[in-house]
Amino acid sequence: MLVERCDLKAVITMPSGVFKPYAGVSTAILLFTKIWGPKDTVRTPATEHTWFYDMGDDGYSLDDKRSKKDGHGDLQDIIEKFHARNPETDTDRTQKWFVVSWEASKDEGYDLSFSRYREDVFEDMEYESPSLILDKLIKAEVGDASEEDLATVKSGIVRELLALKEMIGNG
Repeated sequence: MLVERCDLKAVITMPSGVFKPYAGVSTAILLFTKIWGPKDTVRTPATEHTWFYDMGDDGYSLDDKRSKKDGHGDLQDIIEKFHARNPETDTDRTQKWFVVSWEASKDEGYDLSFSRYREDVFEDMEYESPSLILDKLIKAEVGDASEEDLATVKSGIVRELLALKEMIGNG
């Protein structure tokens, strides 16, 4: 009823802990503008697009003390981005803010959670082999020691690294 009679302008998700020590749950701010009165016949739903923003920092620590941090957190950015929002250009769902058409929200069962619409970007990472990493760690500990010298090590971190290297083989 709210999204049909009122224009849901924005959903601003807040980090868990904003209301500590009273509650640690995640919270969102919903900004509505009333369009249709209670006696009006709704000819078209009032909400066409909704702007989403993922607040990461409200300017206070998220522990039980909620101490003031330097700056304003994301608050100034939220105000600036909200006033500059544009359903035509704010479509990149990998950002901290984006616009979602109400049709897309309706298709998702009117779910207003930021994570429902956010597209995560995963980057492929290349890692060195565990054997090479262990060689570098051993070299950092003992320098350019020979295999014979390393074989005489009886204890300590170097012995543990050598044992680990034996377990994984030359992979």
